[in-house]
Amino acid sequence: MTTFDTGERTALVTGGASGIGLATVHALASDGWKIVVADRDVKETVKADLGKAHPGRIRFAQVDVTDEHAVGALMAETEAGFGPIRGIVCSAGIGRDTPFFDTTADMFRQIHEINVIGTFLVTQAGARIMAASGGGAIVNLASISGMRGNIGRAAYGASKGAIINLTQVMAVELAPYHIRVNAIAPGPVETPLAAAVHTPEIREGWSKTVPQRRYGQPEEIASTIAFLLDENRSSYVTGQTLAADGVFTAGGLIG
Repeated sequence: MTTFDTGERTALVTGGASGIGLATVHALASDGWKIVVADRDVKETVKADLGKAHPGRIRFAQVDVTDEHAVGALMAETEAGFGPIRGIVCSAGIGRDTPFFDTTADMFRQIHEINVIGTFLVTQAGARIMAASGGGAIVNLASISGMRGNIGRAAYGASKGAIINLTQVMAVELAPYHIRVNAIAPGPVETPLAAAVHTPEIREGWSKTVPQRRYGQPEEIASTIAFLLDENRSSYVTGQTLAADGVFTAGGLIG
């Protein structure tokens, strides 16, 4: 088993300025990680709140995860300025609820470019650094829409299904380098993305279908991500997709 000095752990969180990503930054910083919050746009209020809550532990970087050169430069800057990268969380992503016949090729490409290509570029660049410096852990954000045929998720669901398989391939190939790779598949969660794309009808449908009868909270997903990144608590867990979904994927017909 490989263990790391908790005082030396640096994690990079894409999409870390809102929703699940932001909750994950708080959870990891509370666990002693130093964090680079990588996002296309970080509001000044978010910077102020994180700086106050976790002084000296947070840095910010503006990045487009689909830009290969920008991602590579970010990884190099992170390692040089904030220490060895031991954790990566790929939370940057977009989604839409669009019927299959209404889904355009451009829409499909855009969602896959950010969700799949972005995850690939970030994890590949980060894993190269981890492999050269002793290992680490990666958590990719999938979704239960990548595990089930949810209505309106032709593009989004396919992108998350790709992330699940990518996670498995990465886990197998990177195991010799002491790099663990897992995915988390949230169910409906109260995030800005859900607020933007979930109509009242969609929310009612989820609330009836999820056996716990509620949406999850970002902090509930973040605590699970923190567990998966922690080498001292999950050192033998890799190649897995953990559904944090209020029993949605385990359920059949419910009353």
